[in-house]
Amino acid sequence: MSALPLWAEIVITALLVTGAAFALVGSWGLAKLGDILKRLHGPSKATTLGVGCVLVASALFFALQGEPSLHELLIALFLFITAPVSAHLIVKAAMRLDPALRPPPPGERR
Repeated sequence: MSALPLWAEIVITALLVTGAAFALVGSWGLAKLGDILKRLHGPSKATTLGVGCVLVASALFFALQGEPSLHELLIALFLFITAPVSAHLIVKAAMRLDPALRPPPPGERR
């Protein structure tokens, strides 16, 4: 392996630290928030951003090493497609199990 330029090391390190921070916050939200609708924001938003930052750091590292890889792009594509779909299905299942979670119809107040 060849040594990376200083700017690349700084960018990759910043992406890894940012990704780890987002993943930590998302995991903490999943564990600590109250109901299913609040808990869903942790893995569907913050953790997705965290994994995205780590994948960008990995892609940049291997591209600068002269071994570009499409694995990171494929993982990111599948992640960004499946995370919203699974979150939507979890919300639909939760609303079916507990009708009180449903929002009121337009024009009607609770």
